[in-house]
Amino acid sequence: MNKKITVSTAITIAIIAMTVTFSVTMIMARQIFERTIPSVKEKESMYSKLSEIDKYVRANYYGDIQDNTLNDMIGYGYMLGTGDKNAVYYNARQFSEMLDIQNGNIMGIGVDLAKDSSGYGRITAVYEGSPAQEFNMEVGGFITSIDGAETKGMTRDAMVSKLRGEGGTNTIIGYMAPDSTTSEYTISRRSYLVPSVNYTMADGSCGYIRLFRFDSTTLNQFSRAVNDLQEQGAKSLVIDLRDNGGGLLRSALDCLDLLVPRGPTAYAEDKEGKREMLAESDSSSVELPIVVMVNRNTASSAELFAAQLREMNKAQLMGEKTMGKWSIQSEPHRMSDGSAVVLTVARMLTGSGKSYDGTGLAVDVEVAPKPGSEATEGDVKNDSMIGQAVTLAKVASGVPVDTPNLENGDEAQAEQDPGQQPSDEGETGEEE
Repeated sequence: MNKKITVSTAITIAIIAMTVTFSVTMIMARQIFERTIPSVKEKESMYSKLSEIDKYVRANYYGDIQDNTLNDMIGYGYMLGTGDKNAVYYNARQFSEMLDIQNGNIMGIGVDLAKDSSGYGRITAVYEGSPAQEFNMEVGGFITSIDGAETKGMTRDAMVSKLRGEGGTNTIIGYMAPDSTTSEYTISRRSYLVPSVNYTMADGSCGYIRLFRFDSTTLNQFSRAVNDLQEQGAKSLVIDLRDNGGGLLRSALDCLDLLVPRGPTAYAEDKEGKREMLAESDSSSVELPIVVMVNRNTASSAELFAAQLREMNKAQLMGEKTMGKWSIQSEPHRMSDGSAVVLTVARMLTGSGKSYDGTGLAVDVEVAPKPGSEATEGDVKNDSMIGQAVTLAKVASGVPVDTPNLENGDEAQAEQDPGQQPSDEGETGEEE
């Protein structure tokens, strides 16, 4: 038998439902409020302090304040104050330059430099089609002054920054050639392409590939290098990651996919310890012995690249222990004024879940660089470390070698099973 609900009963039920809903809403609102209030108070305190400083300085400072510079310094200071050693603030000009670099397109005179023991900037690369090439600047020469200022008092980054600038603007360069003759040139800055990959066939059977960085152009260049060297009959590969500071993690993972067999290649681990797989390679791979050259400046996604080649392709690592930067940074967050910020969002792990953050990758064959070797680094004929790596790769592939070209007693190391893995003891690492 159906029972009818009276009007008074319906009203009572409605009131109870509204009361419950109100109570739940109030509880949730209170929780949100309690979480928000400390943040509001902290922000109020921060803005109050900044306002107090600004008010005092503007009332008493003898000089003129450049508001644009001040705002940039506040941005730098904030990111520094987070305690994140890899957090970065880019002003609008720096961010624009960074995007150009990621696209392989840079505005300047067309050289790369290293800080030489003489104090001057030693030229380590002259890029094709650049103004520097037109002025016959050479690798091994020196930039001795920029716009009248001696480079002896500048850091390498300061020199590079002064050489770059808006297209069409001029800079006056003091140049000393490798034979010590000196010249002064007025050079107009313009854009030029900076390759991220260089490759050649070394010693007849070994393919040599130099990866300068991982950017938006790298995958196509690297794929062409790998395919071309195999078509030329390469029986082994040497991949040079010395001084590769990383770059775009996605680019490194895409390049890695060309070489390694099926399996996960990277994970991101957040501050709660939750892991997310970033990439998984397909079944296609390169079945050649691989030697990977690294040094103390090999960092971030370049370290992951090297670690995964050892884990998945049994590659041998040669050179020095790597930097140990295995943190993952966010994509640049662009601000309304054209500036941008980057901060650490996770820790990078290999496909097997290992991290080498803070310690770096230990190498299988340790070879210390010779003083002054930066001048010829990447020069297959003159860089002795490349010769040693090629010998190691040829031994691994079974190609006869006349005389082992290894130093520090590494001949025995080269004779071992090329698939032998080093102990993980003492190793840890990191990413960008």
